[in-house]
Amino acid sequence: MTSLDSLKRTFELLRLERQADLEYYRQKVLLRSLHQRVQEGTTWYPVRLRSDYIGTGERLVIEVERTNHLEQPHAFQAGKSVSVFSNASGKPEKEHVNGVINYVRDNTMVITLAGDDLPDWIEDGQLGVDVMFDEMTYREMEFALREVIKADGSRVAAFRELLLGQASPGPPDPKIPQPTTSFLNPSQEEALQMVMRCRDVAFIHGPPGTGKTTTLVAAIAETVKAEGQVLVTAPSNAAVDLLAEKLSDKGLNVVRIGHPARVTEQTLSKTLDARISAHVHYPELRSLRKRMEQLKSMAHKYKRNFGYAEKEQRRLLFQESKALKADADLLEFHIVNDLLQKAEVICCTLVGCSHPVLRGRKYRSAFIDEAGQALEPASWIPLLRCERAVFAGDHQQLPPTIKSNEAAREGLAVTLFEKGIRRHPDHSRMLQVQYRMHEAIMRFSSDYFYEGKLIAHESVKSALLRGDHAPVEFVDTAGCGYNESQDPETLSRFNEQEAHLLIRLVEKLIEDIGPDTWLNDGITMGIITPYRAQVDLLHKLAEHSSYLEPLHKLVTINTVDAFQGQERDVIAISFVRSNDKAEVGFLGDIRRTNVAITRARKKLIMVGDSATLGAHPFYVQLLDYVQKGEYYRSAFGE
Repeated sequence: MTSLDSLKRTFELLRLERQADLEYYRQKVLLRSLHQRVQEGTTWYPVRLRSDYIGTGERLVIEVERTNHLEQPHAFQAGKSVSVFSNASGKPEKEHVNGVINYVRDNTMVITLAGDDLPDWIEDGQLGVDVMFDEMTYREMEFALREVIKADGSRVAAFRELLLGQASPGPPDPKIPQPTTSFLNPSQEEALQMVMRCRDVAFIHGPPGTGKTTTLVAAIAETVKAEGQVLVTAPSNAAVDLLAEKLSDKGLNVVRIGHPARVTEQTLSKTLDARISAHVHYPELRSLRKRMEQLKSMAHKYKRNFGYAEKEQRRLLFQESKALKADADLLEFHIVNDLLQKAEVICCTLVGCSHPVLRGRKYRSAFIDEAGQALEPASWIPLLRCERAVFAGDHQQLPPTIKSNEAAREGLAVTLFEKGIRRHPDHSRMLQVQYRMHEAIMRFSSDYFYEGKLIAHESVKSALLRGDHAPVEFVDTAGCGYNESQDPETLSRFNEQEAHLLIRLVEKLIEDIGPDTWLNDGITMGIITPYRAQVDLLHKLAEHSSYLEPLHKLVTINTVDAFQGQERDVIAISFVRSNDKAEVGFLGDIRRTNVAITRARKKLIMVGDSATLGAHPFYVQLLDYVQKGEYYRSAFGE
């Protein structure tokens, strides 16, 4: 398949994904009654307006609170697009205004609205909030693919042939001096030197706990010294915010492009909106805008029943307001230009690279972090703006989230990072020293996914929770009759008896160590499972546990996907699947299990049915590993 054929295929798969995503939204939101949407967590209703205020970048912010369904799970999270509506008018077309969620906490949601003024109808009551479909992301990805397909004789065309065609990257540039650092280990140092000398593309492969972010930050800082300014991106806002924080701590001038509602509080001061507000010419801009609003307000007083003189006065007020707006827009353009010119690092998400303020801007180097989780069409967006690209990630951890099973199966789940690293292994470096896990926790993952090349650093190699606790345990439920069930509505799987067993095991661990010691030492625990229905069940059991409830601030219960990039002292995994047909289903994506087992620092507990899991070759090897290490025991008698 040629590079153009590959891109056209990706374009078709993206269309499939968009249709699947839209259909999911249609089924879950558009075709559901208000009552059903509230029950399923895609709508908050009713809510009351608690407050409204002007937030960062002069944007209108509201805080709403839901007044029922206090324990209801929901689909709302920071950064999501929403529609705030009122049913008070009684019309079939409800009043609404769009916005973006700043944060959700318990029954409170803070939203930055799209308009400048609070709608009149917001005082009428009967307010609600709907999840919205993210059309803009698909539009930008499709635009990027079209640009890459039609590119001819340009740098973009060269990237296309390098990453998808037969072209090879140029040799390292020998003129670039080798940077040396005192804080990087040899494999990190090697990755840094490869990045500095590469002419086209470089790939940093960072397995769990190997200091990928540390290496990347060092490489970006060195690149800034050489080039003055770099573009730094990642698929998620959380990953971008982490890099923005670390780079800022290095003393670099960072500007974070993106909606203030989508960034963390720590990164808020680095956003373009906040930087504009802190600019020396901002008072002048604010004064122009205030005067403009006053003139508009005066003009609107002449609404009806007025003669020629009033009409002329209104026209002059609007004319003056328009002239002030033009002056304000020009001043804002100069402020933004000044901030971007002086910035050493421009940070944004992959889709954020298409932000209007970055149009026409080019960068010598672009860094793409978490590239193993980035959809290929999104990865092309920053490549339209740079001369060389550095990808960092791990294709042995979670792939991108894809709604269309067909699109995933046909290749949309394969990222540009994975295609590039397989095509150009000489231009990639794998980080090898990991600083997270006890050697016994690391060993299976290292042997299976990383060619046995991972090395546990001395600081973690033998670190146990307590001397008499083995670092790994596999508790086998085979023969116990702990059969899985399926939630008829969500179709998610759960295993009630396995959940009870897992909770008993972690309670026993807490009892052995002592709840006070656990609390005083701040020992953290993650209870992980691949299935949402099992998460909900484990939450209920933990809430009623006299051991776990007092430690709830140290214990996190969530899906594997939610744990990517995180770590805990103790990880307890419920595999859930236990059936007569030996079907592993979702567990067949073994990268998900790799993520789960590599979150643990000192103790890993796995609970599963070997009779079901053993139908898959990966789990056969995992079971073999725990048996050889004497980490295996049966659930009988537990």
